[in-house]
Amino acid sequence: MKKTLLTLSLLGGLVTSASYAQDVGAFRDAVTSGSATWEEIQARAKEEGEINLYYWGGSDQINIWMDRFAAPGLEAEGVKLNPVRITGTKDAVDLVLAELGSGKGLGEGSVDAIWVNGENFATLKRQNALFGAFADKLPNSANIEWNADDPRALLNLRDFGVETNASEMPWSGQQYVCSVNTARVAKEDIPSTFADLKGYLEANPGKFAYVKPPHFIGNTFVQAAIYAHNPDGNGAVPFQNSIDDLGAAELARLITPGMEYLKELDGLLLGASGSGARYPEDPSALNGLFLNGEIDFSCQFGLYGVAIGLRDGTYPEGAEQFIFPKGNMIKNKNYLVIPANAPNPAAALVMANYMASVEAQASKLEVAGMPPGIDPWRLSEEDVAKLTAASPGFVGITQHELDANTAPDTNATLVDVIEATWLEYIERKSTDPIDVIVERAVANLN
Repeated sequence: MKKTLLTLSLLGGLVTSASYAQDVGAFRDAVTSGSATWEEIQARAKEEGEINLYYWGGSDQINIWMDRFAAPGLEAEGVKLNPVRITGTKDAVDLVLAELGSGKGLGEGSVDAIWVNGENFATLKRQNALFGAFADKLPNSANIEWNADDPRALLNLRDFGVETNASEMPWSGQQYVCSVNTARVAKEDIPSTFADLKGYLEANPGKFAYVKPPHFIGNTFVQAAIYAHNPDGNGAVPFQNSIDDLGAAELARLITPGMEYLKELDGLLLGASGSGARYPEDPSALNGLFLNGEIDFSCQFGLYGVAIGLRDGTYPEGAEQFIFPKGNMIKNKNYLVIPANAPNPAAALVMANYMASVEAQASKLEVAGMPPGIDPWRLSEEDVAKLTAASPGFVGITQHELDANTAPDTNATLVDVIEATWLEYIERKSTDPIDVIVERAVANLN
């Protein structure tokens, strides 16, 4: 039933469209306080009848899964899935903020849920544009570790260093993994450190490229290089602090060795001997270079990237995954978030709960190759077996090796500064000292 008609309030009785915002506010408060029952949420979701999910639509596999699995699954719950495929998550975030800014408050927006992580989540949280704590209130939240005393809960409790406060539901997990074409690179020459990579490229110039920042795949490679060259030797640890806590001068000190390394690497990358280093714009472009033999390695998020690439013919036959950089393979999760002014909040909750089910996670893994966002140690042996059977598998590495070489993302407030520093120092070849560039980038945040 549409909002312009009479609708049943969670608190009982009938309300008109004029008091709909008040009704939605009461519903939100009941959900976030934990007083709303799941049966009440389901009943309201059926009234609302639909869910507008905004997500990056650049993957055919994800789109197929949404249409063939998620949509029927939600239809069984009495909710129609309206998948809104966008080219950039920021577009959905900007829409939410614009609508809030124009006075479209509780229940009056057009976005019910967004697939997000990192900076986009931090932006929504900073602008008070989130529905509130819902993720730990749903039945399938039992599949996720929320205990702060368990270190494995970190990626559920913090998103790029920003506390989630249960205002987003973990949906998938990923790790930054590099692949090598073993038909071109001898086993003893496969690098495990950034020093090894530089040595390989000194002997084989032009055989490596990484995605250009500000694409998040490129930003991640830059972050990994910075961790590895942290002058204090403690990797990702200081980068979990916000820019306000760390300060521009300290950030500049910490990233200078990594940025200097990347400048040296720039002269050894694909195309550097000609008109200048070529930085592919996105993972698809990187995969094309790897498949065609123009580069010997490909680094990007994708735990099952090689298995899927070999299956689909988008990776060379000799492709295998390998551990790089040792000890600092960035791992994160991505999430589903509900905006503060979602028009169908109950339907969004039903959708989030469905997405956290073992059945949805297993089919998503099998069809789209997206690793689970739920935590296997919280599942029964039978459910773990379902996920294992759905997995495309690893090629060249094991889960144990991946787990032994993890690192978290940088704090979301640092990402723009590091990105801006790379663009000026590496791409534009500024001769300004890094501390000056960082100070300028920090000032531009305000």
